Formats: sequence, structure tokens, C-alpha cells
Amino acid sequence: MDGFGERVEEHRRELHVHCYRMLGSFDEAEDLVQETFLRAWRRRDTLRSEAGLRAWLYRIATNACLDHLRAHPRQPQPRSAPAASDPGLDPPASGAVPWLQPYPDALLDAADMVIDRETIELAFLVAIQHLPPRQRAVLILRDVLGWSAEETAGSLELTVAAVKSALQRARPTLKEHLPAQRLEWAPSAEPTPQERTVLQRYIDAIEQADPSVLAGVLRADVWQTMPPAPIWLLGRETFLASWTPAMVGPEAWGDWRMLGTWANRQPAAAAYLRKAGQSDFLPSWLGVLRVEDGLVTQVTTYGEETFSRFGLPPSL
Repeated sequence: MDGFGERVEEHRRELHVHCYRMLGSFDEAEDLVQETFLRAWRRRDTLRSEAGLRAWLYRIATNACLDHLRAHPRQPQPRSAPAASDPGLDPPASGAVPWLQPYPDALLDAADMVIDRETIELAFLVAIQHLPPRQRAVLILRDVLGWSAEETAGSLELTVAAVKSALQRARPTLKEHLPAQRLEWAPSAEPTPQERTVLQRYIDAIEQADPSVLAGVLRADVWQTMPPAPIWLLGRETFLASWTPAMVGPEAWGDWRMLGTWANRQPAAAAYLRKAGQSDFLPSWLGVLRVEDGLVTQVTTYGEETFSRFGLPPSL
């Protein structure tokens, strides 16, 4: 098979997205794509036709992910009590997924396929991690990739009846762990004008070190997580109380500069900090925002190790 490696390589990015959905981890998805290519090379004599290459690779990738999850079983854990919380607010339904990593939109766009927000956003990734691995695979192949029950059954070596049964069990579980308004969102792969506006307001509030401006961007029940740490916060006043000392006052960390970016089809803000006595602003954290009705309802905060993946500069 002359050129086999080159033809397989053309599917790298979309296979990475597929493995990412299965695993929730950007880094592990990279490892599983490499495992997929290795398995494909070893089994290249089983490829029946060039027309079937893409489906054949998806089958290998899906089963590689299932093998990985069998060897490294894990499931979301019930959230512990928040480190701090506003009174009277109910905690989110979804459990903690400490291995969840963000996916840069620039790489999603490079996948040469339409990837709608509702199939890649962090809330969806969290929800499908609650599914047993085989149910997760069935739901992704059927509802995300649009495969038929017969195609899915052949890929997973199941009966069509087993595929239909797995999907029937998976959908209610998925709905249970999605945000309440999530099913009302319209499919979209592009940032909305509202999201762009909210992101800029959030950036302005941090750069201006103005808690009153930041308060106007947050919904009352906003919550923040910081994977992989189990610590999380619930409520606007709690959020402001935790961040105000970092922005203003004698204990302020320093001066802030922010760059807007996009992760998982959601607005994100990359924070750079210049401490006293420093000349450069250095990477500090990346916040991925969930926006509903013009307000931030959730912030998922990651460390500076994510910056290079997003193509962000090492200093400002």
C-alpha cells in the first residue's frame, strides 16, 4: 500500500477529536491517535477499500480508546462541598472530572470537519464521562458522528439490538448531567456576538482590577472549577470574594493583562500576571467561560501549562 502513512495522516486531527470525546483528555487523545496509527499499520492488510479508510480508522480508534479505558478505569466523582459558597444555591448535578482538559478551537477548525458546540463543549464532555465506556462509544458514533445502528454495531462487534439498547440507556444519563438550559441551545460552531461581548467585559474587568465590573458579568449562581484540583466555588459573591484580593488591595498579586481565545467552542481568557519588580507579564491561568443569557454561569480554570497548546505567547 504505497502512501498508506500519508493517507492515514490526513485523518489525524479528526481522530484526535474523536479520542478526546471518548477520554476527555487532550494529552491522552494524542497518545491514542498514535496507538490507532500503530494498529492501523499492523492491520493494513484488513482494509478492504480506500473508500472505507475513514470508517476503518474510526473503528480502530474507538476500540483503542475502549481498551485504554478498560486498562485505566475511572469515573466522575461526586463533588465534595465547595470551598466556599453563597447561601441558598444548589450544587451542579454533574460530578467532578479531574482529568478534563480544554481543546483549542484553532485545532478544532483544523480538523476539516464541522464540529458544533454542543458536541465538544466542556459541559458535554463532562456529561458523557458519566456514561460507561461502551455506552459512550455508541452515543458518540450514533448521535455525534451520525453512524447508523448497523455501522455502529459492526464497529463495536455488537448486535444492532445491543446498540439500540445502549443508546436508549445513554441518552437519559446524558440529559441528567447536562446543564438545565443546555438542550435549548441552537447548534453552532461559531462564537455568538453575545459571547464575544461577555468575553470582552470579563477581560476588561480583570485588567481594570474592578470587582464591580466583574460582578456585572457574572450570574448569581456562577460556579468555578479548577481541574485537576477538587476545589470549587459556588455563587457570585463567593467568586468575587476569592478574586478581589488577587486584583486589588495590599495582597494583590500584581498587574493583569488578558488575551481572548476560544476553547471547546466557548470563550476563554488567558491571564498574564506582572508581579512587583518584574518587567514582563507571564502566563498565570486560562479561564473557559460558559455564557447563558449574556452572563457567565461557569468558569473552568486551567493552569499556565495549557498556554503553549493554544499558541499563546510565553510573555507579554
